Amino acid sequence: MNALAATSRNFRHAARLLGLDSKVEMSLLIPFREIKVECTIPKDDGSLVSYVGFRVQHDNARGPMKGGIRYHPEVDPDEKIHDLIGVHTDVPAPDMGTNAQTMAWILDEYSKFHGHSPAVVTGKPIVSAEECSAQDLGGSLGREAATGRGVVFAAEALLAEHGKTIKGLTFAIQGFGNVGSWAAKLIHERGGKVIAVSDITGAGADSMDANELLVHKCDVLIPCALGGVLNRGNAADVKAKFIIEAANHPTDPEADEILAKKGVVVLPDIYANSGGVTVSYFEWVQNIQGFMWDEQQVNRTLQNYMTRAFHNIKNMCQTHDCNLRMGAFTLGVSRVARATLLRGWEA
Repeated sequence: MNALAATSRNFRHAARLLGLDSKVEMSLLIPFREIKVECTIPKDDGSLVSYVGFRVQHDNARGPMKGGIRYHPEVDPDEKIHDLIGVHTDVPAPDMGTNAQTMAWILDEYSKFHGHSPAVVTGKPIVSAEECSAQDLGGSLGREAATGRGVVFAAEALLAEHGKTIKGLTFAIQGFGNVGSWAAKLIHERGGKVIAVSDITGAGADSMDANELLVHKCDVLIPCALGGVLNRGNAADVKAKFIIEAANHPTDPEADEILAKKGVVVLPDIYANSGGVTVSYFEWVQNIQGFMWDEQQVNRTLQNYMTRAFHNIKNMCQTHDCNLRMGAFTLGVSRVARATLLRGWEA
């Protein structure tokens, strides 16, 4: 089952648990707007190539929309979408094939039409912490490590619920990019034992098959790479007691059921990997205020958000007698549904 189908299934389950009216459910399920842009790019040999880009703006009941941008480095659709994104409308961020430099280019292009608007994108570049100021492009300190740090804060909240701490536990981390490497570093600093990692490149250490890592004996498994890596083919062999979903949709719904029967606790992606987008929100807030936070404030506030969110999810689990994934979905859906009803959009 692909990510869209799994998310739709989880959404409908959450809607049933909440007893949402069918009109509200449908209004939340259907995107507000789907945008298609086409850019014609001259190549070095003088020929022209057309690239098609898409952006889906799903819901703005609780404020501006937010989402990553993915494209090839040669494509430059910024001018095409300048009137469709905005500080209080839709705030893009880096994703596959884009980075802080790309966000700086989008900011520059957008500013040609609307004046200097650092809050129009997040994930912007920064200089060193010592030199950084609100007069730069508006990037936030702590953003680079935010997703991995959020994963660790989420893990700490879950483990505390079970009377455990990171110290002394064993961890296997699938994927050693930005998220996995930061998570590993922070786990090590807290006394955790990272006993296995996987990456697309080698490091000269004892090797194992990437799939073997997922079923390696450990206390905590953290998938940080691709979606769908835990499925009905390997879920029964998972030996970890806890799974922290740092990747998007790493666990197939069928695997979810198998893991639940085994007693494995799965902390869902919708919460566990939200540290990055949370600090993106902090960046947006700083840009709106024209005031920059120091890195300690960013990290401290992120920890407060992640800890409070976990307890809110647990409350929903108790209210609806559901697992953590449904607890997270019902929490999110209930908030957007309430905003939708208050705005009168369900009719």
